[in-house]
Amino acid sequence: MSRRIYFDNAATSFPKPDCVHDAMMAFGRSVGASAGRGAYQEAIDAGEIIHNARGCIAKLINAKKRESIVMTFNCTDGLSMAINGIVTDGDMHVITTCMDHNSVLRPLHALTEKLGITVTYVKADAEGMVAPEEIASAITDKTKLIAVVHGSNVCGSIQDIAAIGKIAQAHQIPFLVDAAQTIGHRNIDVQALGIDVLVFPGHKGLLGPLGTGIMYVRDGFEDNMAPTRVGGTGSKSELPIHPDMMPDRYEAGSHNNIGIAGLSAAVEYLLDVGFEKIMAHDRLLIEAFYEETKGISGLTVYGPSAFDQQVGVFSVTLGDYEPAELAAILEENFGLLTRPGIHCAPFAHQAIGSAALGGTCRFSIGKYTTLDDIKIATDALRQIATNCVSV
Repeated sequence: MSRRIYFDNAATSFPKPDCVHDAMMAFGRSVGASAGRGAYQEAIDAGEIIHNARGCIAKLINAKKRESIVMTFNCTDGLSMAINGIVTDGDMHVITTCMDHNSVLRPLHALTEKLGITVTYVKADAEGMVAPEEIASAITDKTKLIAVVHGSNVCGSIQDIAAIGKIAQAHQIPFLVDAAQTIGHRNIDVQALGIDVLVFPGHKGLLGPLGTGIMYVRDGFEDNMAPTRVGGTGSKSELPIHPDMMPDRYEAGSHNNIGIAGLSAAVEYLLDVGFEKIMAHDRLLIEAFYEETKGISGLTVYGPSAFDQQVGVFSVTLGDYEPAELAAILEENFGLLTRPGIHCAPFAHQAIGSAALGGTCRFSIGKYTTLDDIKIATDALRQIATNCVSV
């Protein structure tokens, strides 16, 4: 089909604003240097781009200092650094949820094998919601980390991280939040929410390029999180040890400077748009999707339908179609680009009841998704349900 409609923003947003491409092109054509690796103007300019990016991101999440903003290569990278930096002893207990992504599950599983730590996976209900009191009940005297995904990449359910943050603070337990699906869609205030470490990608809701990510570390919390990689930083090069100051403490090697240039432009763009407009747009599309899918025979839409509990990620199954088969039909017959399968979150599919089906077919919206796109998608599901369209 000539018309193709992108519904895989939960994996990476597309398209990107023109300012992102312009910033990356300008860096590639006019700067090109590695920040901190020279005293000439281009190297200074590269460092200024990163400095400005930290400032924009700090403003976005209400961080006290731009030095709390650590550049990573993606969300998985940051989560792995955080988990391995905090959980360093086999006599430690970690609480996470069954809605969390493999970016959390796999590092924790590796630590159970390597160190012998214990992990509690707090259950969710059939809509993918975790009760904060269940997290509180799981705390022991050995609990050293609570790690929670903010918004599910499977069914869009948004966890109550404000309540969970209060629980973590009351017990003086480090609180790590994976904001991969909510950053850029919902307002996240790290100070108000009591978050110690917030990790998110640059390439999803922030509309930046692939290969960019952020790990926010609360000012002073670095004493509780060891660096997991060391090397060149361009700072304190005379020393044999890695610098301890923020953010160099967690950054080693040359940055993805061209990607950070694009990310900085994207965050500035979002700050200019404002979260009121962003959330109003998302609300319109989320409510339209649920309204338009009502009554479609054989269709199941997983997750909560209320906007305050839902980011724009919709997992569906339809009749006897396997998820991959449904995705193929949607692309071949209607030009709709979705993602089928388990979505790197196996426990989440167990929670919502789709694991035995091979997962779901996922639609996910973004900044450039329109109401017309939603109408085309829901009409396609209705037509498949009615006419048994095959690939």
